[in-house]
Amino acid sequence: MSSTKQGPGNLPAAFTTFVGRRQDIAEIRRRLGAARLLTLTGVGGVGKTRLALEVAAAVRKGFADGVWLVDLAPVQNPATVPGVAATALGVPDLSARPVIEQLAGFLATRQCLIVLDNCEHLVDACAELVDTLLSAAPGLRILTTSRQTLGIVGEHVFTVAPLSVPDEAVELLRDRAAACRPEFEVTDANRAAVTRLCAHLDGLPLAIELAASRLRTLSVDQVADRLEDRFALLTGGSRTARPRQRTLRALIDWSYELCAPDERLLWNRLSVFAGGFGLDAAEAVCAGDGIAPRDVLDLLDRLVAQSVVLITEREGQPRYWLLETIRQYGGQRLTESGEEERIRARHRDFYRRLAERIAEGWYGAGQEEGLARLRAEHGNLRTALEHSDPQTALALVAALRFHWCADGFLGEGRRWLDRALQAAPEPTPARARALWVAAWAALLQGDHPAADRALAEAGELGARLEDPVVGAYVQGFRGTSALFRGHLAEAVSSYERAVAAHEAVGDGPGALFSLFQLAVAQAHMADPQAERTGRRAVAAAEAHGERWCRSYALWALGHDAWVRGDPESGTALTRAGLNIQRGFNDYAGTALMMELLAWITASGGDHERAARLLGAVRPLWRDIGTTIAAFGPHLADRHEQCERMVVVALGPEAYEKALAEGGRHDRPARAIAYALDSRPDPGTGAESQPGPGPLTRREREVAALVAQGMSNRRIAAALVLSPRTVDGHVEHILAKLGFGSRTQIAAWVAQKQQRGNPEQVNQVPTP
Repeated sequence: MSSTKQGPGNLPAAFTTFVGRRQDIAEIRRRLGAARLLTLTGVGGVGKTRLALEVAAAVRKGFADGVWLVDLAPVQNPATVPGVAATALGVPDLSARPVIEQLAGFLATRQCLIVLDNCEHLVDACAELVDTLLSAAPGLRILTTSRQTLGIVGEHVFTVAPLSVPDEAVELLRDRAAACRPEFEVTDANRAAVTRLCAHLDGLPLAIELAASRLRTLSVDQVADRLEDRFALLTGGSRTARPRQRTLRALIDWSYELCAPDERLLWNRLSVFAGGFGLDAAEAVCAGDGIAPRDVLDLLDRLVAQSVVLITEREGQPRYWLLETIRQYGGQRLTESGEEERIRARHRDFYRRLAERIAEGWYGAGQEEGLARLRAEHGNLRTALEHSDPQTALALVAALRFHWCADGFLGEGRRWLDRALQAAPEPTPARARALWVAAWAALLQGDHPAADRALAEAGELGARLEDPVVGAYVQGFRGTSALFRGHLAEAVSSYERAVAAHEAVGDGPGALFSLFQLAVAQAHMADPQAERTGRRAVAAAEAHGERWCRSYALWALGHDAWVRGDPESGTALTRAGLNIQRGFNDYAGTALMMELLAWITASGGDHERAARLLGAVRPLWRDIGTTIAAFGPHLADRHEQCERMVVVALGPEAYEKALAEGGRHDRPARAIAYALDSRPDPGTGAESQPGPGPLTRREREVAALVAQGMSNRRIAAALVLSPRTVDGHVEHILAKLGFGSRTQIAAWVAQKQQRGNPEQVNQVPTP
């Protein structure tokens, strides 16, 4: 499957046909209409997940706030279930409150369907999560898949049976076999053998799909004969296992044994990945000791061909993953081989190096891509932290600082930081770095006492280790603490010392980090030096291709221009900062810039639009778990002044209506799109939200051909791609741009061409 979405939600788009089960779909839809919790249960491999996704796609239009998939297959720790669910729904983990409370609050007023997939190994945790969410959110429906029911009040159960033999099972085998062997057909000559094979597979979809991949090189009779031998062997070995479990295990044993030794070795090692992996990760973790680095790609391709490894595309790059049953099987084999500890160490070290490389190169080009990679690897990062020794965990959790603080994972980051610091009290450089990162995270959540404690220890440890870089960061975050408390003069003094300290040791990135904050503090003091400092920060960022700090410097310049009586420049600079924020998932940065835009808008007399902008900011603050006051009483005063002005101008009722309308744009990307490019949506009468970032080169090519009126099949022929790949690209384009039709894509392309710069969708003006 390839990830895409139509409207709100994160359902993956199927790239294989769905065979049979039409009556099941109709019955599940009927039950889901009457029940708020429905569990699809059945043996492993029977197709619970695919059936749930097919139903979810069919009912998607009935849920205004989206249909969301939460895949629990790679999750091992029951305590992380709420966090995994929040991540899947895009709920920022920024508040100090427990994640389950944040998630319940987020869903309280929404109409959603959540597909909670693969619950059987986390039944108690899932039951608690489901009970809490359904109690808090009356508009919520939950569809779970599990080999074991949750056992809570209100749960309805639908048992998913195997495909009927011969009808549905034979049709599935025919469809999947034809995909890898186009000339394959079910004829009068082979129908009996095909039926026999499907019967031996008990109609299990996973078993049928794995068997179909073997028809690439074997006849139907050969597959059936080999399968019979394996069934007999496994039945004799375990009389207590259920028959269908014996069948599935036998099938995987058989598929495993048909692999070459080096293919089996790679299969085993790939089992350490959680939630998918890229080729670079597979090569780094799995090569060596029997697999040459140059052979990983070929072996991976062979496992893809055998349906052991699946492939999708994300951010324009191929990404691989294993079905959970396949992954667990490989994990058992890896444990039996005696090399699990070594492979897990490679996995841990790869993701530590990845995180450190992104952190060290942060103050340059590629920040958005770096965060996108970390988001894609979030499951693997958790796994790496869980299998790290204390000092490695400290290094990794500190290296992930921008993932935690600028990408919507703040609450989880604080928990990992606290855990790592508690487990490794030794006075090491890794601890010193983790301490100032912990202070940063605490400050963003408004937890000043925790930040002060971390900064005090970090300062002492930095001095003890004679590490001037640690001292410079401590000085800078003391400035942040003063700024957030409203002590602006103290903040300016601290930032000036921090900039000087970073520059003294040649730490340009650290100097830029403190420099943009100095501009912010000066701007809110109405200091005449604010403009010079802000332009200096912008120039430094531009020189390195850096964007995140630059967006904040533009915000500071926008505020400075506004208070100096130049609202036009203030608006342009703030919009430029917001435009950069499109590529990030920075809730705090987006909220602060949206607030400023609302203030400027209100001061210019457009009170209704200012109210809508404030409405779009409100859910961002709610999801962080704080208010603008956490970032300084001076900002809270500005907010209150703006709010009073707007309420007087509109009246309380109209103000609340405008707030509610703006509140629909409840995520950073949607809020930014509304602020920068509000346009009528002919389908809903509301305002559409073009997506969070630019299209990839391939997506732009596809969009241009869509604009020419070409069908997906014609586009595939023109670009030498498969039709399914083009289908996925079109879905991604629609999702990114917030559109619902190909006509809107064509209009968007035409508009860009009229502007004379069709490729630079997110060009940011230089102040």
